[in-house]
Parts: sequence; C-alpha cells; structure tokens
Amino acid sequence: MAGRPMRSDTERNRKNLIQAGARLFEHAENPISLAEIAAEAGVSVATAYRQFTSVEEVLNAYRQEVGQLLLDFSLSQSCAGLQKLENISRHWIKLVRENGAAMVPMRNRRGYLERLWEGADYLKVQADALRPALREAMEEMDLPDIGDKAIFLWNILFDPREIFDLLDTVGLTEKQVGTQLMSVLIGGLRGFATANEFSVEACRTK
Repeated sequence: MAGRPMRSDTERNRKNLIQAGARLFEHAENPISLAEIAAEAGVSVATAYRQFTSVEEVLNAYRQEVGQLLLDFSLSQSCAGLQKLENISRHWIKLVRENGAAMVPMRNRRGYLERLWEGADYLKVQADALRPALREAMEEMDLPDIGDKAIFLWNILFDPREIFDLLDTVGLTEKQVGTQLMSVLIGGLRGFATANEFSVEACRTK
C-alpha cells in the first residue's frame, strides 16, 4: 500500500530538521544530538522524534537529497560511457564541496555493499546515478561487466571524507581531484575486471 502524502506542516518540519542537522554538523566539533537539531530547526524534540530516530538518520536524509541532485544530473547527460562517468564523478566532487561537512558519512561497521543491497535510500539514489555510466564505461574499455564491484570501487575513491582531504589538506583543486581520482578509478576497474591473481614480480618494472 502506498504511503499517505505528508501534510504540509509535517513536510516543512522534516525539511527544516534536515537543513538544521546539516548546518550544525558543518561546524560541530563534538557529536550533536537530535534535541540540538530540533532546537536549531525551531520544533519540539517530540516533533523531531516523530520524523527521525537518530542524528545519523537526519544526515542520511540530507545525503539522499544531494544524491538525488546527482541522479538528476546523470539523467540529464546526453553523452555515454567514459565521458558520462567523468562528468558525473566531477559533478559529485562539486556537490560534496558545496554541501560541506554534512556529506561526510559516519563510520559504519557494516560494509558499503551490504548497506546498499539492504536498500539504504541515501546509497541507492547515488548508485542509480552511477551504475549505467560505469557499465557503459566498462563496455567502452572492452572489459567484462563486474556488477556492483564497480560502484564499490567508485565509492572508496569518491568518499566525501577523502575528497575533503585532497581539497583541504593536500590543497588540490576540484579539477585536479577529479583528474587524479578518475585516473585511479580507471586503473582500478581494469584491475577488478582482469586480475585473477597477484604477483609482486609481475608488478615490478622490467
């Protein structure tokens, strides 16, 4: 059965809570609470708990909204394959920088693919934006389809935490980050698709 549409005030409260959580997380030096998010949003704690069960859930909702922006961008692309993959990946870096520290995921004991395959909405929308481009890119490089191992590799490289590290700690520009991560991604995709064994000797320069 389809869920009932949200009442306008309920939807407004939810949006305010999501934005409040993002603002607090951007500048927080210590963990924040749902009560703090409620105060920032101007709603009661009871209202906050009717919408979300935890701070992580609030931030995941925020990341899902950003992921939807990435999906919309992906669907708007007229190119395909490697060019589409590069465009989407560079746009993701731009979205991460624009949306700040709230994009950095909390550490989770469960793996990325486990959470994705369980249907985590904030991961699913991002995967929907990338799967077609990754599949087309593999085909363009004459490589076999490796399924979600491709999105697994992309997620490792384009993790917001690591993007901020390259931007803010190393001092790279968005363009440089995109260029270097794309280069590593292509090498990694080739490795995942073709390497059936590993040998130190084979890796040494002859």
